[in-house]
Formats: sequence, structure tokens, C-alpha cells
Amino acid sequence: MTTGMPDFGELLAQAQQSIANAQAGLEHQETTGTAGGGLVTATVNGLGDLLSLSIDPAALDPDDADALETLADLVVAAVRDARSTAESQAGAMMAGGLESLTGSLGAVLGVDPGPAPVDDAEPEDESGS
Repeated sequence: MTTGMPDFGELLAQAQQSIANAQAGLEHQETTGTAGGGLVTATVNGLGDLLSLSIDPAALDPDDADALETLADLVVAAVRDARSTAESQAGAMMAGGLESLTGSLGAVLGVDPGPAPVDDAEPEDESGS
């Protein structure tokens, strides 16, 4: 290979390893979501897999004819809450890995990405005045 040329194969291998490491980390990361003021708690891993579900007995009101439907809604809400948090954390983790990779690529190519762009545009006046 010509001296001074970046080894893109090595960069690709590093990127693949970074992604694999991030996914392995997500598998072991736990996130909790709740619903009904804590009556239902769901725990998922960083991949969104449901690991556990806890239901407070107070969630089952024997005088409520719709108690099971309400409980089902609370379970769905708790799982969605936990998965949403896990997805946000996974996105942040993957973005960090991507930023590291693009920074490495810039260094290999001798490119300084500089500071992030700033949006200086004034917000549009939607009131029509």
C-alpha cells in the first residue's frame, strides 16, 4: 500500500468492532419504565427486550369492572416507557461511537471537522405580523 494512504479496511474493521461493542453493552444495560404512578414497573435491556414486570396489588381494584383492561393499559404504558428510554440511550451510545469513528477518519485523512455548525437563523414569526 502507498505510504500515507489510509487503510480503509482497518477503519471498517474498527467501525464494525465499535458497533459490536455497543450492541453488547446495550444487551447488559437495564432501563426501567413505570405507569400508573408506579403501580406497574417494566424493566427492559438496551435492546428493548422485556426483562421483568412488577405489578403492585393496588393496581387490581376488585370494585372496578374494568380493572383488567386498566391493568393491561398500564402494562403496555410501562413497557413503552422503558423501551423509549432504552432507545434514547442506545441512540446516544451509537452516536458517540459514530462520532469517534468519524473523528478517527478525519484524523487519518488530515481533515479537521472544526466546531459543530450553529444555526444563527432567526425564528420565523408565525403570527403573521
